[in-house]
Amino acid sequence: MPMNRRSFTLGSAATMAAFATWPQSGSAEVKRSSAIRSDAVALSDGWSLHREGATPQSPIRLPHCVAALSWHAWQAESWQHVWSYSKSFTIPASFQGKRLFLSCERAMSRTKVIFNGHAFPVHEGGFLPFEVDVTEWQRAGDNELILEVDARWIDVPPAGSPKGPSAVDYYLPGGISGCVQLRAIPRIAIRNLIASPVDVLASHPKINIAFDLDADVEQELEIVATLLDGTRVVTRQSLKTAAIPGKAPVEMVLDELTGIVLWDVDNPKLYRVQIAIFHGQQQVDTQSLRIGFRDAQFKLDGFYLNGRKLRLFGLNRHELFPYVGFAASERAMRFDAHSLRHSLNCNIVRCSHYPQSTAFLDACDELGLLVWEEIPGWQYIGDQSWQDIAVHNTEEMIRRDRHHPSIVIWGTRINESANDPALYTRTREAAKRLDPGRQTSGSMTPASRKDWQQHWHEDVFAFDDYHAEPDGSVGIDPALDGVPYMIAEAVGQYAYGTAKNFLRRYRRVGKPEDQRAQALLHAQAHNRAAKDPRNAGVIAWCAFDYASPMNAYNGVKCPGVVDTFRIPKLGAAFYLSQVSPSIRPVIEPSFYWDATSQSGDDKPVIFSNCEQLNLFLDDQFAGSFHPDREGYLHLAYPPFILDLPWTSAASSTLRIEGLIHGKVVMTRSMAGRRNEDRLWLKADDAVLIANGSDSTRVSFGVEDPFGNTRPSAPGSITVQLSGAASLIGDSVFDLRETGAVGAIWVRSLPTSTGNVVVHIRHPYYGEKSLQVRTVRRTTAS
Repeated sequence: MPMNRRSFTLGSAATMAAFATWPQSGSAEVKRSSAIRSDAVALSDGWSLHREGATPQSPIRLPHCVAALSWHAWQAESWQHVWSYSKSFTIPASFQGKRLFLSCERAMSRTKVIFNGHAFPVHEGGFLPFEVDVTEWQRAGDNELILEVDARWIDVPPAGSPKGPSAVDYYLPGGISGCVQLRAIPRIAIRNLIASPVDVLASHPKINIAFDLDADVEQELEIVATLLDGTRVVTRQSLKTAAIPGKAPVEMVLDELTGIVLWDVDNPKLYRVQIAIFHGQQQVDTQSLRIGFRDAQFKLDGFYLNGRKLRLFGLNRHELFPYVGFAASERAMRFDAHSLRHSLNCNIVRCSHYPQSTAFLDACDELGLLVWEEIPGWQYIGDQSWQDIAVHNTEEMIRRDRHHPSIVIWGTRINESANDPALYTRTREAAKRLDPGRQTSGSMTPASRKDWQQHWHEDVFAFDDYHAEPDGSVGIDPALDGVPYMIAEAVGQYAYGTAKNFLRRYRRVGKPEDQRAQALLHAQAHNRAAKDPRNAGVIAWCAFDYASPMNAYNGVKCPGVVDTFRIPKLGAAFYLSQVSPSIRPVIEPSFYWDATSQSGDDKPVIFSNCEQLNLFLDDQFAGSFHPDREGYLHLAYPPFILDLPWTSAASSTLRIEGLIHGKVVMTRSMAGRRNEDRLWLKADDAVLIANGSDSTRVSFGVEDPFGNTRPSAPGSITVQLSGAASLIGDSVFDLRETGAVGAIWVRSLPTSTGNVVVHIRHPYYGEKSLQVRTVRRTTAS
């Protein structure tokens, strides 16, 4: 019998009798016909790109940036046009009788969908997904799709300031930077699925499930909810009911759960909630979400994960990549997450200053990397229409990402903006309505902090702390009373102790003393914050260099501890060392060992997790050193401050022995002489999927005979590629500009498999090659 729509809420006392509960272990499956899931076809290939007054480009593959970019010297004028992506395709026969939706993961920054001549309302914003229902306009044979992407400087966050592109600290290159899909939705479908673990610290946690049952027919149904640990069924419950045309909200509860393993930074345990709808023995639709059970709270005395106090140790991340802007592959996005968690040893990342790719967030879930995610913006707040888009961005971000256990806080303020109580009441209310369990925040500056008690409307006070102590070291203010407190930014390009501006650029070819100082400044920030038990921790500025029109050198801003090629700089030495030696011993000098890189009167610094370092110059003992625990009392692994003459670097070989419990656990050597320098070449991955969008980074440079990257070298490296892939990047790298390193990305082709050879050549250092293989996707991959 049809149900009244108002009573179509499951999980109440009146409906619980209809539930049947399966065993909480084993991998038993319901014996019914195979799934008819919401089918999807990727529309990644065969696009043409047009703009007025320019020659059309084809074929275009997604993701795609409209401008031809180098690793530096970007010009906003190159993408600030209205672009039309067009494509013809036929609808698969299996989609007949279903509702059809076109979805776009993200396109920068205002997009109009035109399908078979019908124009849909525009989507405003470049970082979040949208979809349109094209069922009514589908046709047999060829279907014509146009995505009209407006990449001009328009009044859409984060853009819109009358000052133009130079008013935002990061470039906004246009294009379609995610996937486009045609999705077939059954006549009875699951929509807007939410699965929220609750009471996770109790002996029997549970999962609140909610979704819309979207139907255009009346039918008797059975809804089955399953919690899976891999392929093992943890629990399963079902309900018999009926559907009626329209959308009806459904709520279910998976309770009395036992043996649940909590998601944690050191053990990021993930489960999957699966919802399936059956009509008789036929599965009508199914959807699933990956979840984790964890309790995250910012309190007055710090941050707590699963009831355990955890000091936050992190970096901000921009998602801009050389050559492609925001249109990097999923593999490249995931690589960033891995670098942050397992190389830089961060336990949190701030997605500055916009929602970032789902591939990156998925990797954070898998790796145990906590996330602060925030709405698009940078200082500027526009008119009412602009603010309405900001509120809508908040809603879109939370709807897309609230199932991620890694996300522990929503940024619901425009980064570094002035206080706007009306706007931020709206964004915070949107967050609490859609995801009441997570706290909210937003970066505050000295200006917005002045009257925060009257105009602040968040749960956690996050401060951009850029100030120096009298001695020129990093200053960290005490936590504010009465509110949870953390540092959203510190260090960056701030010129501590000198001009007190943001012009201290940490370029590989910049001042040697600046490069050597970067790691120590980051160490000071984390050490000083940790001294205050009420300060939850520091998310320093920043992980990677990025394209920017502001305080940049030739279009690249250089506050990253890793460069834009994703190659660590000297500034990364501190982060690389902050890991237990039982995982890996680390010796990371915060200096280059050659005559050309030494100037100034600062003492050499080595970051290490060893207990003692013994140094040798040309095999002659030069001294034994211990970490500076007095100066860096609150770091797990303080730096080693050396009394060692820089003049030794001109011709000697430095050997460093790392000792733990009196035994040598690691040795590192550095050559002062340059006569044995050589090329290095490395691919992050040996195998790519031949789908036209998969890519891997190939990095290269000049190193000493012990594998230490040199800070400079003469001449240029020329890159050539042959085989079943395309080269994403420049083909010539002036090593005097790059700091003796570089990188390109190898991108697979959609129809070709086989070997790909990357070959580099230098007029003095010779040649080097490596091979990558592209293969068809298999079930396992």
